[in-house]
Amino acid sequence: MRQIKLSNPGGLNNLQLVQSPKPSPGKGEILVKVFASSLNYHDLLVALGHIPTQDGRVVLSDCAGEIAEVGSGVTKWKIGDQVISCCYPNWIDGDPKAENLSFIGDNEDGYSTEYIAISQDSVTRMPSGWSMAEAATLPCAGLTAWRALVDRGNLKPGQTVLIQGTGGVSIFALQLAKSMGAKVIATSSSAGKMDKLLSLGADEVINYKEEPAWGKAVLAKTNGLGVDHVIEVGGGGTFGESIRAVKMGGHIALIGVLSGPAVSEIILPRIFMKQINLSGIAMANQQSQLAMVDYLDNSDIRPIISDSFDLADLGAAFQHQIDNKHFGKISITMNN
Repeated sequence: MRQIKLSNPGGLNNLQLVQSPKPSPGKGEILVKVFASSLNYHDLLVALGHIPTQDGRVVLSDCAGEIAEVGSGVTKWKIGDQVISCCYPNWIDGDPKAENLSFIGDNEDGYSTEYIAISQDSVTRMPSGWSMAEAATLPCAGLTAWRALVDRGNLKPGQTVLIQGTGGVSIFALQLAKSMGAKVIATSSSAGKMDKLLSLGADEVINYKEEPAWGKAVLAKTNGLGVDHVIEVGGGGTFGESIRAVKMGGHIALIGVLSGPAVSEIILPRIFMKQINLSGIAMANQQSQLAMVDYLDNSDIRPIISDSFDLADLGAAFQHQIDNKHFGKISITMNN
């Protein structure tokens, strides 16, 4: 079978396509035939070596596939079942605990492979009627947006959500928010992408290059009140404006660090004087993923996939991500 392995110290030139033996499932394990994955910012950081990992790591944290074999003692699944991965395969339910947060494609081998043998507890069912490429966008980006808005945000109809940019988490947050009766304000620097955001249902768009103090523009569009929720994916370069944009008692879901991991200047009293609720979000447990799948089964949401690459072209797919040419998700297909 084909696999992509990452050699230390990382870098796109160190992604190597290799032929490996197809594994067999052990006790309590299933063999998943991987049909598709998708790219996340975390995957990029691993590939570039910014998150150190074991030499020869099989990368990628998302998977949609079909169960090809079951090991002894497997009771949850049968051959032919269609499943999606859990980014934290050991976090089944409850609050996060350090011992449960081993991240697949980072601490453990991931899904840049045609087959993987993994615990029967490491996957959930996928939404009914979804393609493999569509379902493979959910475990990281979809679930992160769900946790931000539903689990931690308790989103209500009529509230307003601010999303930043047009990556996977932001687009899922837009789609979920609109399906739940919320209003959405979106930021982008591309006129073409702003048009796409409007076509997906965004109520307002702001060009953050033309209005670098875009938090003020958000206030202007909300009659000075601010938004109920901010999906904060920018990190150091955007957090200050997010604080400006959120309403008194509002919620900021801190998810990404696309503009840097450190904040050069934050006036801390703004956080407590506005009584902001700040959540750190890094995916969720399996029970939350199941709740998301149940919701998607009863909605007309489908992920936005702008580009698709074969597994052998994973390096080119990451470069496409670096160049910010995508809108929504980049799909990786195994063609097996």
